[in-house]
Amino acid sequence: MKAMPKAALFLIDNFEETEALTTVDILRRGEVDVMTVSLTGNDMVMGKHGIPVRADVLFENVRDVPFDMLVIPGGTTDYTEHDGLLDLVRRSDKAGRELAAICAAPAVFGRAGILQDRRAVCYPGMESWLTGAQITGNIVETDGHITTSQGPATAMFFALRLLEILQGKEIAQKVSDAFLVPLIDARNEAHEA
Repeated sequence: MKAMPKAALFLIDNFEETEALTTVDILRRGEVDVMTVSLTGNDMVMGKHGIPVRADVLFENVRDVPFDMLVIPGGTTDYTEHDGLLDLVRRSDKAGRELAAICAAPAVFGRAGILQDRRAVCYPGMESWLTGAQITGNIVETDGHITTSQGPATAMFFALRLLEILQGKEIAQKVSDAFLVPLIDARNEAHEA
């Protein structure tokens, strides 16, 4: 039996709830072991719109766990100030592990210096944070082991792409069908089952 992939989704105060919770929900439905990780030192983390979320674990307890994927929701650029997260992103990039960020969070990849000559997207107006990247207009962009997306309205497509990366197209299609949302391919074109 195939082992369940493990993903970490990071939370910091003022994270974008839609991006974080949609991604956790979609990945868990697709049988990905997602762990929400607090970067604040407290298990309760306050979202940008006043929704408190209890993280599964504190960063200090998982900083050396080799997750199959790291996911950073947006809402704030405060993620870029967390040295431990930056270090983990750099180490994971060197190891070729899957990295994903949406909205303001691709700024972490820019600050970590891992976007040079890679295609990427972010929330409109934040492109200057993506140092060295080739900015595209796609709603979700995957270049190698790095996936980025634009913002709250693209969260479902982002999460489904991450599920497809971790579990394959068949499982991603099953979850997308249940949500009545089409999968989009690498060209950002919708495909029905």
